[in-house]
Amino acid sequence: MSFEPKQKVELDAPKDDVISIDYLSKCDGSHQDYPTYVAIKVCRAQVYGTRQAYFDQQGTVFDVSGNKAYGPEGSYKVFAGKDASRALAQSSLKEEECRPDWEDLSDDHKKVLNDWYTFFSKRYNIKGKVEGATNM
Repeated sequence: MSFEPKQKVELDAPKDDVISIDYLSKCDGSHQDYPTYVAIKVCRAQVYGTRQAYFDQQGTVFDVSGNKAYGPEGSYKVFAGKDASRALAQSSLKEEECRPDWEDLSDDHKKVLNDWYTFFSKRYNIKGKVEGATNM
């Protein structure tokens, strides 16, 4: 996965607003009065002796409003208005996989999730954190 955008993107300074799950759900690209958001958790690895454990570091909300792929007719509409961490980790477009839990996934999937977080962070403005994220 290439992390750098083809054209340079000027991003705003990240915001740390608290965004409720209810508000996030309205940011699904179908409401003109709301932006289009996708939330992603990045999982950080912590090594304990010979074991590696992952823990949730972020519930970061990205503004993807400018990308039609996340709109109502877009190929990635399934991610809009949700914490899509599990689906992204599994490279899945299934509605039922668009949820925040990822802890039971393989290390390979956790790496993919972290790669998606990096990909989004180089392209989209960070608008805040999902209410209840463990890093708050």
